[in-house]
Amino acid sequence: METEKGYIGHFTFKNEDESFTVFDLVTDGGTVVCVGPARGYGEGEMVEVTGEYVVHPLYKRQLKISSIKEVEPEDTVQVERYLGSGAIKGIGEALAKRIVKMFGDDTFRIAQEEPERLAEVKGISLKKAYDIGEQIARKRDMREAMMFMQEYGISQNLGNKIYQRYGAQVYKILKENPYRLAEDIDGVGFKIADEIASKVGIDISSEFRIRCGLIYTLNTMSYDGNCYYPKDELFSRTAALLDIDTLVMDTQLQNLAMDHKVVVKVVDDVERVYLPLFYREETKCADKLLELRDSYDSDFSKKSANDLMMQIEEAEKSMNIELDMLQKQATVKCLKNGVFILSGGPGTGKTTTINMIIRMFEEYHLDFMLAAPTGRAAKRMTESTGYEARTIHRLLEVGGDTSDGSKPYFDRNEDNPLEVDAIIVDEMSMVDIHLMVALLNAIEPGTKLVLVGDVDQLPSVGPGQILRDILLSECFESEKLEKIFRQDNESHIVSYAYSINKGQQIDFSKKYPDFFLLEKNEPAVIYDYIEVLIKDKLPKQFNINPLDTQILTPMRKGAIGVEVLNPILQARLNPPDSSKKEYLHGDIIFREGDKVMQIKNDYNLEWEVVGKYNIPIESGTGVFNGDVGRIAEINTYIKEVTVEFDDGRRARYSYENMDELEHAYAVTIHKSQGSEYPVVILPILPGPRMLMSRNLLYTGITRAKECVIIIGSSETVGSMISQDMIQRRYTSLNEKLIEISKRGMHDF
Repeated sequence: METEKGYIGHFTFKNEDESFTVFDLVTDGGTVVCVGPARGYGEGEMVEVTGEYVVHPLYKRQLKISSIKEVEPEDTVQVERYLGSGAIKGIGEALAKRIVKMFGDDTFRIAQEEPERLAEVKGISLKKAYDIGEQIARKRDMREAMMFMQEYGISQNLGNKIYQRYGAQVYKILKENPYRLAEDIDGVGFKIADEIASKVGIDISSEFRIRCGLIYTLNTMSYDGNCYYPKDELFSRTAALLDIDTLVMDTQLQNLAMDHKVVVKVVDDVERVYLPLFYREETKCADKLLELRDSYDSDFSKKSANDLMMQIEEAEKSMNIELDMLQKQATVKCLKNGVFILSGGPGTGKTTTINMIIRMFEEYHLDFMLAAPTGRAAKRMTESTGYEARTIHRLLEVGGDTSDGSKPYFDRNEDNPLEVDAIIVDEMSMVDIHLMVALLNAIEPGTKLVLVGDVDQLPSVGPGQILRDILLSECFESEKLEKIFRQDNESHIVSYAYSINKGQQIDFSKKYPDFFLLEKNEPAVIYDYIEVLIKDKLPKQFNINPLDTQILTPMRKGAIGVEVLNPILQARLNPPDSSKKEYLHGDIIFREGDKVMQIKNDYNLEWEVVGKYNIPIESGTGVFNGDVGRIAEINTYIKEVTVEFDDGRRARYSYENMDELEHAYAVTIHKSQGSEYPVVILPILPGPRMLMSRNLLYTGITRAKECVIIIGSSETVGSMISQDMIQRRYTSLNEKLIEISKRGMHDF
């Protein structure tokens, strides 16, 4: 290990959480390039860096950071460098030189204890002298607090947040109740607080620890899609986390309830524990839906079903289409009700029914809007209806908050609702409770809401199971389409999808042009076959671009997970080329032409759609988790990457924001929801039982429009078809709908 001491001259790179940075460290012996974590440090700060020297093939000799800590300047040269670096506002290099020349080794003591004496230096007023002294004292206090926190393993970045929140109280809080950090500070969870508490010596049965552990467990429940936990399961999981007995938890749960940190409800002798946000959102969602149902009054509702059926049959003739009876019934129910749910699997005629509903809206001169959860789904809806469909976020005119853009603000809300007669939302299985409430907040009573989706698809990534719960409640008119239309004698995708959904095994010895399995059990062999298919076979057979074929995999990790597949596929499908610019971000190479995916919601990121001659014709903000596109340009001069998404939007990423992107040659089946691709390749080998389920396979297969190719183990595919267990989500929207509907009143 080598240790270098100096001040930070310039950061050339910082990722979002500063877990990877590149900066120049100015030392007595010259400048050292340092790489690694430097959370919370700024230019001009004196630091001591410990690490190993490495030689990077592009960036030459670097000091790879093992640890970094702030230190005080030790001599007049370092004091002058520190003061002149910009760390103290109002002091430049020339003024720093004059200060040190006058006070020498005594500079720091005078600045902290007799700051008025700084006014003896030419160019410093008495007011400025006190300001400089205050800055140095504040930095000293913070440095001492940081050194105190470092004793408990607290990083510089986290230490900054803690000190800004508590100031001089930090010593008392850390020693008495470090679990307050988990409540008060973003980015501090139970595990960090518990680690600190352990080092401080807090008892494992501390009431603070139990309360924090319960809240932590409730927060983690939402990652699995839950909106509450049964008390017994909550206690069991928390006991395993804390390594204590469940008997000591009841009192703390009651205290949390009295402090309004949790909501406890008894249903059928089972105590359910909610975080207040989820309880409020489920209740509000139920109330708003029922309000839309009960407030609906239109020309449609006044007409008889027979009259509407006759109009539909007239429209069939003019549209040159023929609906089956279920589709006609669905259209009638939709027209006569304020809230209607249209469900069904692929190829059952949902799109044709939507088009008929739209036709009837037009005949009655209704203003309507179309929406879907993702850009790809909205684009598909636009293509299939001929009318513009927008993402729900764009429909609600999303903006960012005033800080980091991680929380959405919607311009369309209860105070500024959508001015429209009807809204149709497709791919409802993907919509979570947060987005559903935001949508309902923007819909005025009297507006018709049509929800469309396939309840057998994977549920939303976020908490809730909105479509399933609404249907389970039976509080709204709905129709499930079952007759398969979208196939001819040559097509097997839809029929096989339905067989799989029913748990029926597939005979893979029969190979069809649009659906077959290649039995390959070695990952290296699977990689080779994928390359040959994408580069040679499929483009000729289906007249598509190689990158139009999408690899969908059940998992992120493992030999056929996205983390392994993407770099392999990038090397084979978009190899290095002198004509393509590259950018190395951490250990990931981004290259012009790469297929990439947005992996977090960024409500502040600006985008534009360009027309002829590259002239912008539309612009806005917000790029969302799951949006897929290609790297159109890497500008190494201004350090910017331009991505063109599949729906035509272009967004520019600074190098610092590239953590928001990852390669998308292969994506998980979960991430593919709402999308449709000409050809899908599914590499399938044995994996975690919870992942290898029937509805995961069904979802992956139904993403394909023209061809599905499974490469891997037929035995594993067979076990997936047999695995009908769907992970249960603890949600109560359906029960709230029934309860409020029976009560006949609304809470909001």
